[in-house]
Amino acid sequence: MEPIHLFELSSQQARWLAARQSTLAANVANANTPGYRAADVTPFEDVFNDASIHMAATDPGHIGLDPLALDQIAVKDEAPWEIAHSGNSVSLEREMMKAGEVNRAYSLNAGVARAFHQMLMSSVKG
Repeated sequence: MEPIHLFELSSQQARWLAARQSTLAANVANANTPGYRAADVTPFEDVFNDASIHMAATDPGHIGLDPLALDQIAVKDEAPWEIAHSGNSVSLEREMMKAGEVNRAYSLNAGVARAFHQMLMSSVKG
């Protein structure tokens, strides 16, 4: 039996979400500090792509992933928000939106891990 990587992935994302929430909290705390530049962490997708976990078709009946289709996705750079005269680039509205994203991602992560754990326990109990 091969190891189950879902719990490790869930744990990695939870650590990433904690780091992002800490960064956002620092941004909010320094909202009135002159010259403070808002920071954010590397997107989890980039961290996940560096983790060397790839999809594999273990059966000829599995649907394959077309690698050329990924190149057709357009990625748009995010427009910068206003920078105050003091040089501070923190926007409280933007930081609150990011905090909401972290909250939703954490809830989804916890729900998926909980559902997978329940499924695993049901299969073990029989």
